[in-house]
Amino acid sequence: MSSTKTRAALRVSARISLELLLILVMAAAVLWALGQMWSVIWPLVVGLLLTTLTWPLARLLRGWGWPPALAASVVTLLFLLVATGIVALIAVPVASQSGELADGVTEGIQRVREWAAGPPLNIDDAQIAQATDTAAARLQSSAGSLVSAVVAGVSTVVDGVITAVLALFLMFFFLKDGPRFLPWLARQLPGRLATDIPAVAERSWDTLGAFVRSQALVGLLDAILIGLGLWALGVPLVLPLAVLTFISAFIPVVGALFAGVVAVLIALVFNGPTDALIALAIIIVVQQLEGNVFQPMIQSRGLGLHAAVVLLAVTLGSSLAGIVGSLLAVPVAALIAVAWNYVREQLSQPPQEPENDEQPAGGAIVS
Repeated sequence: MSSTKTRAALRVSARISLELLLILVMAAAVLWALGQMWSVIWPLVVGLLLTTLTWPLARLLRGWGWPPALAASVVTLLFLLVATGIVALIAVPVASQSGELADGVTEGIQRVREWAAGPPLNIDDAQIAQATDTAAARLQSSAGSLVSAVVAGVSTVVDGVITAVLALFLMFFFLKDGPRFLPWLARQLPGRLATDIPAVAERSWDTLGAFVRSQALVGLLDAILIGLGLWALGVPLVLPLAVLTFISAFIPVVGALFAGVVAVLIALVFNGPTDALIALAIIIVVQQLEGNVFQPMIQSRGLGLHAAVVLLAVTLGSSLAGIVGSLLAVPVAALIAVAWNYVREQLSQPPQEPENDEQPAGGAIVS
């Protein structure tokens, strides 16, 4: 081995390692700073996602000559009406059948007890009563932790309401003043940054819009397929369940699990265990198609990411930050790809023009 080449390779490896270490330290510092400002960043992110969903209508109204403030106000009010209508579409049928639902829950519990009393479990009433007493004793012994959990739950709900209100106000201001942001940003930045940062921001905005539209399309497919399956089984409250499935598509992992559990429970209460198992099978198949086929294909096409990258991004995001991480993993990966593609375009060498030094045909020398 050549000692000179070995030393040169070690020096290059050490320099690259040091540069990568500095980049990782900088990334960790940025993530720490974002975590400290999360109470402000999270409403900002939600407001941006809502703005990408409502901006096409606002742009249409502005194109018709509406003042920006009026267009933003109308779109915000329409969004509130649609959101209220969705809540009413779920709550009103459930409230109208609340009595039947309560009776069905009681009957379902009795069916479960009768099934457990038979083979192969053979659990009699005494064992069930003993298990109930044990559970009650455990609940009494853990009353303090339950109170803490309730307080934490109430705090989470309050934080969610505050985040929703802030996101709604931010959506209004983004709809009203959004087109003026990039020119203002260009005037504040020096040198090439005045061109590069607005260009990356414009591409990032288009990418966020593609993400929201693709997620809405995936949720619509889930709602249609699961709704048709429940309708074929004769399960009541099909429309509220389909709407709940569509909304839950925007909340990864927990949203799909919650909507599936609600649908299976209603099928169990009103139709019995056989239809409940069939509904569970339908939901599992549709969710597997969503996670492994629909979502990677649609998002990879809309965001310019390979399906494998989408799957890996969701897995990494959920392992790092749970539900929020899985929700933001795909758009963050897409924004990183946007920034990388722009940097690569700027750093790439322009094509060299061929030199025009060929001799004339026949080899003659022109003087």
